[in-house]
Amino acid sequence: MTKLISAALAAGIALAALSACNTVEGVGKDIKSAGKTVEKVGKDSK
Repeated sequence: MTKLISAALAAGIALAALSACNTVEGVGKDIKSAGKTVEKVGKDSK
């Protein structure tokens, strides 16, 4: 399960880096989105 969460988090970080957002607000939105993905994966794995 931790491998799955780590993979989801890595994917979220990669998406944030690739989106090349230039503002703090944009980075915050990307991190929030990645967090929601990790949370969803955690709930789905129960």
